[in-house]
Amino acid sequence: MAKFTVRSGRRYRAAIQLGWLERLADNETIAARLRAAGFAEVIVSGSGAHRTAEALWPGADASAPLPPQITEVVETA
Repeated sequence: MAKFTVRSGRRYRAAIQLGWLERLADNETIAARLRAAGFAEVIVSGSGAHRTAEALWPGADASAPLPPQITEVVETA
């Protein structure tokens, strides 16, 4: 599992690939999970298996393994 570091005050965009049962979740459910992980200002778009999430990391710098559903993460301006 790849490890990723988030930095305080920075914004990120993640590509999310969901499995056959996970794809039934609505975007608000996915956003709630990201908020529970510490992200703020979360916006999730897309439907079915392919979603995109954009969010702010307001906490201290932190590193953690990426879940297998996250296929790409980039820092945005």
